[in-house]
Amino acid sequence: MRNTLLLLGLLTTTAFGQYKLESAGAPPTELTPAIREALQKDGAKIVGPKGSAFCEVWLRSQAPSGAKTTEENVSFAQIPHGSLLGVVRFPGQGADRRGQPIKPGVYTLRLSFYPADGAHQGVSPQRDFLLMVPVADDTDLNATPNYDQLVMMSAKAAGTAHPAVLSIWKPDSPSATATLSKEGEDWVLKATLGDTPIAILVVGAYSG
Repeated sequence: MRNTLLLLGLLTTTAFGQYKLESAGAPPTELTPAIREALQKDGAKIVGPKGSAFCEVWLRSQAPSGAKTTEENVSFAQIPHGSLLGVVRFPGQGADRRGQPIKPGVYTLRLSFYPADGAHQGVSPQRDFLLMVPVADDTDLNATPNYDQLVMMSAKAAGTAHPAVLSIWKPDSPSATATLSKEGEDWVLKATLGDTPIAILVVGAYSG
C-alpha cells in the first residue's frame, strides 16, 4: 500500500475537505502557440470544498519520448528529463508540499527526478516529480533542461531556493478518462498522456 503520508503534494489549509473534478475547458491563452497546441483540448479543474477552483491541469496530448533513462526507481524512464508534460493554473494562491506560497498564475510542469544522494531518501516510493515553472519564463515546448537548470527555473515559482513540485507516478489501475480520488488524506488526479497513464498528487498533506 502506498504510504500517502510520505507523498509530496500541495499543502493547503483545506487539505482534508472534499474535492471534485470538473472540466477546465481550453488551455490558457498565456501559453505560446506551440505549447498550447501540444496540450489536451480540455483540462481538469480541481474544485475545493468551498466550491471555488483550487487548480486546473492540462496535460500533453502525447507523452514525449526518447532514449530510456539510466536513472533508477523512476516511473517514466522513457520520457526525457526536463520534458514539458503539462500546465497548471492556480486561480488563487496555492502552496507546495513545503508550505511555500505559489502565486496565482500559470506554470508549466516539467519532469524531473529527485537526487539519489541520500538527502531525499524516503520522501516517496518513486523519484518522479513535476517541477512548476512560471509560464513567462518557459516558452520552448521542446526544451529539456538538466536538473540544475530546472531547479533554478522552478525556484522562481516559489520565490525561494527550492523548486515547487508535484509528486507523480504510474497508477496501478489506469483510467481512460480523468478521475479524482481520495487516497488516505490526499487527492490524486489520474489521467493519461496519450496512451501513458499518470497519477498526480494535486492536494495532499505533507508529513516530515
